[in-house]
Amino acid sequence: MDLSTTYLGLKLKNPLVVSASPLSNTVDNYKRLEDAGAAAVVNHSLFEEQITHECFEMEHYLNLGAESTAESVSFVPSRMDFNLGPEDYLRHLYRAKKAVKIPVIGSLNAHSDGGWVTYAKQIQQTGVDALGLNIYYLAADASLDGRQVEQMYLDILEGIKANVTIPVAVKVGPYFSAMANMAKRLADAGADGLVLFNRFYQPDIDLENLNVVPNVLLSTPQDMRLPLRWVAILHGRVKASLAASGGIHTSDDVIKMIMAGADVTMLCSVLLKHGPKHVQKVLTGIEQWIKDHEYTSIAQMQGSMSQKSTSNPEAFERANYMKALQSFK
Repeated sequence: MDLSTTYLGLKLKNPLVVSASPLSNTVDNYKRLEDAGAAAVVNHSLFEEQITHECFEMEHYLNLGAESTAESVSFVPSRMDFNLGPEDYLRHLYRAKKAVKIPVIGSLNAHSDGGWVTYAKQIQQTGVDALGLNIYYLAADASLDGRQVEQMYLDILEGIKANVTIPVAVKVGPYFSAMANMAKRLADAGADGLVLFNRFYQPDIDLENLNVVPNVLLSTPQDMRLPLRWVAILHGRVKASLAASGGIHTSDDVIKMIMAGADVTMLCSVLLKHGPKHVQKVLTGIEQWIKDHEYTSIAQMQGSMSQKSTSNPEAFERANYMKALQSFK
């Protein structure tokens, strides 16, 4: 049974990649994740605010709305442990890379074309195997149109690609008006991989204190439907690796994503709930399913249920709204 896959040009032993999260804030956790069977780990993001303001409070960028992924869940590590400045972040990446044999992927959370390009180069110098661009941008400025927002993503990517030689993945949200076209443009601009999708956590209102507060909710398996749909649509149509992110909790979730066409699946919320050892449980479930259904490898089933492989591509292109409603009993 061959569980190997290729992501960003990297040969991985299986499709289970640990997404950027507080679990990566210690080298010991890296070792625990590797021992549990994780094929690679994405380190928690270095935020642009950390580059321009080395000493800052976690609430600073939570209140700015930069809580784009689960690594912003401040209740998991203590603030002092997790809130690394740029130099500490780079040293941590270097130590993590030395401590494990699996690929280590750095991550930048950026939203403007500033001096953080310098840190992309310095992240590369730590020896990491790849870099993820965790681009968060809420287009709240009514004077900006969609073309300007799209160009901002492309400019960030092109600026990074001009300064590093390691593979670069772009983690994006699903809210582009023409997602397939944007995915193609990112791939054409040099993205080695696309991570679908970024979770844009929404703030809440505290009615007692009358202020806006961050409200982080971990994903549920139902959240996987959106990336499942778009992975299936994009498989074989963009020249970039596809990583599915969001709502992946069980071995069944992983298998569905692989059949839709994902190269890897990102685990985050489920590991924050159950710890690194849960990787082994998911891996065991995948192995059992493959054995029971007489497959021999991940490659054999990858993309078998993608849009281009299924007899009903409309199911991925459309929501089949009327059929879905009529099917509910």
